[in-house]
Amino acid sequence: MEPPFQGFRYPPTLEGPIGRFRPETDYEAYVNQLIRQVLLTAPGERVNRPDFGAGLRRALFAPSSPETATMLKATIFQALTQWLGNIIDVNEVETLFENGRLDVTVVYTIKARGDEQIINLEVAL
Repeated sequence: MEPPFQGFRYPPTLEGPIGRFRPETDYEAYVNQLIRQVLLTAPGERVNRPDFGAGLRRALFAPSSPETATMLKATIFQALTQWLGNIIDVNEVETLFENGRLDVTVVYTIKARGDEQIINLEVAL
């Protein structure tokens, strides 16, 4: 039997009248939230962590080309490996520019459980 997991839910929400932060008890959901934080945070946005994040929102203003898509794949892979490499193995990253939005698919394995997961993220203006 696995020990119970409890982490912080993102975005932070308060629990009723108690005023405590609502915990996240689903480990897969917790890891999914961590991945979203890394991908959507722009470098320089976090105090004391100027290199944290992949900055996908900024990528919307880049030219929609195969070269940009390849660069984004490398950026995403590098950011996830750097910041979450102790939690996940990144198996595959796909990016697609379409009609002013960026679609990102990340296939990863959660190291603690060996489960392969897929996250699809749509970044739009």
